[in-house]
Parts: sequence; C-alpha cells; structure tokens
Amino acid sequence: MTPLPDVLSIQPFTKPAQGEVILPGSKSLTNRALLLAALCDQPVTLTGALFSEDTEIMAEALRRLGIPVTEKEAEKTIRVEGQNGKIPNENAEIFVGNAGTAARFLTALCAAAQSGTYKLDGVDEMRRRRPMKGLIDALRAQGAKITYTGEEGFFPFTIEAHGLIGGDVDIDASKSSQILSALFMVARLARKEMWIKSVGNVRQSFVGMTLQFMSTFGIGGSYSHEKDRFSVGIGTYRSPGVCVIEPDATAASYFLALPLVAGGALYLPGLRTTPNQTLQGDTQFTQVLNSVGANIADRTEPIYTPDPKNELDDWQHSIGVDSKFSPTNLRKSITQNFTEFSDTFLTLAAIAPLLEGTTKITGIKHTRNQETDRVAGMVKELRKLGQDVDEHEDQDGLTITPNLDELQKRAAQGLIEIETYNDHRFAMSFAILGCYDLLKNGRPWLSIKNPACCAKTFPNFFDVLDQVWKNSHSK
Repeated sequence: MTPLPDVLSIQPFTKPAQGEVILPGSKSLTNRALLLAALCDQPVTLTGALFSEDTEIMAEALRRLGIPVTEKEAEKTIRVEGQNGKIPNENAEIFVGNAGTAARFLTALCAAAQSGTYKLDGVDEMRRRRPMKGLIDALRAQGAKITYTGEEGFFPFTIEAHGLIGGDVDIDASKSSQILSALFMVARLARKEMWIKSVGNVRQSFVGMTLQFMSTFGIGGSYSHEKDRFSVGIGTYRSPGVCVIEPDATAASYFLALPLVAGGALYLPGLRTTPNQTLQGDTQFTQVLNSVGANIADRTEPIYTPDPKNELDDWQHSIGVDSKFSPTNLRKSITQNFTEFSDTFLTLAAIAPLLEGTTKITGIKHTRNQETDRVAGMVKELRKLGQDVDEHEDQDGLTITPNLDELQKRAAQGLIEIETYNDHRFAMSFAILGCYDLLKNGRPWLSIKNPACCAKTFPNFFDVLDQVWKNSHSK
C-alpha cells in the first residue's frame, strides 16, 4: 500500500473510467461474523474478510478476551476459535478506538459473560459523540453492573458481568441500529429466552442484516417476532465451517458513482444488489444512482474460473455501471430519504455540484453522532466549494443547489482543500468529486486532507482509485 501524504491532490480523469474494481469485504458483516464465530461451538474461517482499523480493533479485543483469532491478510481469511459461548478471560482492558460497530458489539459481549470485570475505552470522539446509553441501559436491566468513569452514556466504563437473565427487556436503539443488533447477537447466551422490545425508530435494514446473518450460524427456528417484540432462544451458535463475507456495499458506492463523474464503465466483481442475493441494505444506493443517470445492472457471465468445491459462486458475478453524458443526457438531481442506507448519503452529496437541479437529502439526523457530525461537515465543505446549501431546521437533512460556475472560479485560483474531520467517508466521497475534470486541462483542483483516515474501512482506497485512473488512461 502506497504511503499517503498529509494532503493528497486528486488527479482528474481526462478519459472515461474503465476496468474492474476489487472491493474490500463488508465491515458490517466482518465484525458481525467475528462476534458470532467467537461464540460458536467449533472454529470458523471467514473468507473475503475486511482487513482495516475497525476489524483489527474487533479481532484484537477478542484475543484480549482469550478467544484465538488468526488473520491471513494476503488470503483475506480470518480463523476464529469458537469458545462455545464462553469468554475465557475474566479480566480485560479493551480499546475500541473510534469503531462504533466494534464498540457496541464488544460491550454486549462482555456484559454477557458469566463473570468477569472488563474496562472499555475509546478515542475522544467515542467518549463524547458515539451514543451507548440505549445499549447500556438494556444490559443493566439484564443484570450487568456497568459503571461510567466519564460522561454518562459514553465511554469509558467498567462492566462487571454476571450473565444475562433473559426475559423481557426494552431497548432504545434510535441513535444507532448497532445497539439493537448487539443485543440480538448475545441474547442467545442468556439464562432464558429473551424478549426484546425496540423503543423508538430503528434502521431496519441493518437489523435485518444481523438476523439473517445469525441464521448462518445456526439459530434456525430460535428467532421469532410477535407484534413489536423479538425473541431469541438460548443455545450455542453452530459453526458453518466457512463464512463467506460479501464485498462492502458502502465502499462500492464510490466506484459506482465514479462513471457519473468521469464517464465510462466499471465492473465490481462479487457485488450483488437484489434483496435475495445480499445482506447489505446499502446496495439500495444503486437505485439512487440509476435515478441520477447511471446505468447499473448485473453482469452474470463468469469472471473467474468456478471452483467446484465452493458452493457459493458470488465471485462469478459483478455489477456493471456505465455513464455517457452529452448536453441532452445530464446528471439529474434527486430527492432521497437515506434513513436505511445513510452511510452513502455523503457519496451523493459530494457529487451534487455536478447534478442538474437541486438535490434534497433527508433521513440523516442520526449521522450527526457518527465519526463526526456528518451533516454539518458536509454543509461546511460544500459551501467551501461555492455551493448553496440549506441545512434543514429539523436537523434531518440538507438541500444542495449546485453552482458549477462558482466552483470553477474557486478552483482556478488554486487547489481547494477538503477537511475530512478524520472521517473516512468524507475522504472517499470528495475524492470521487475530484476525479471530475473541472478545469478541462487535466490539472488537479481538489485535495484531501488526512487521506490516511480511509484505513478505518478501506485502507487501499487511493491505490485502487489510482489503478482505475491508470487503466483508463493507458490507451
């Protein structure tokens, strides 16, 4: 992986994009698989797994809890020695960095231990921004003694575990669906069947992902739904032997959008978008891009030689995306609610200056509590680019009226530097905008501050983008 400077200039495309993009494994699925595999009755090997800061935090925490995890990055495999629902180490200090998914999953896992004392902490953003209260309140109701050592509702805190009692429990996961997913996955360890009532609005796509993925680990008929309550039966997770991780649909959004910026066509092997072929709700973003002007469809012919020993042929297919633009075929603006796939809203917002008409984005209030306040950050960066941005009074959205002339004037004066707020999604989204040949001379006009923040979920993003540029300009 190429070392990155503190500020990286983005090289525009002067020729249409072309080639294939190999995506990293899904962060959401890799971290769920790590937790579920740790609770299995036998070892589990994850294939196609993501290797990034977030997943390494999860893997290292499991090792601190006494659960062996062996990583082979070159092969994209992780082997987890399942402990049959037990947590071997009764004392551990765990650092979750700024990994929200790992933070919630590990908190629930520690609280589900039959006994033990666990100290959990994170970076400053985790201590003051990433909500934990809904999960901690539910775990306390389930018998865990949790003591905050900082601000109420946030890291750091200490968990004295006594196992989960099961039965009825209310949980407020309105701030993050990961809170509900975390409780679902450890509910199987309770002393009796747990009935979970979700309080407040929850992003159902990620909860559905969790429940479907739990089936891979043998919950079978142990899950049920009655009115507004969910139940998860007690028992041990069963190892599937091998668990195949899908390519990351959120990471795909950047390269799905690239042909809208540069023209041309790209193929993304292994990515699926139809609901019965994928667990990831963020694939809904393909519908957004189709409305904007891309042509996205399955390509079903084999890309790699089929492996007769592999029952899953996910890697024999790809999503193809292409875009051709002329004065009569413009990139169209769109009004879109992003509640169920909000990690991708930044991808659309960043390229909104190139769209014809006003773009309205809603359903993103909860993103104010992620790596940074993503709504406020997007407003600030787009205004830096000379765009007219209205931040909605209800805090739930923004409206972007493009001004390409003003953007060109500002770019002509020198490189425009995008602040990323140490948030990987700002870096990747605006990098795609920078691929547009705004000055019509192939000269970089946009730069990304702290591009290395992409290590959180897509460490080689800029290497992949550079390779696509080289492929596109090689002829």
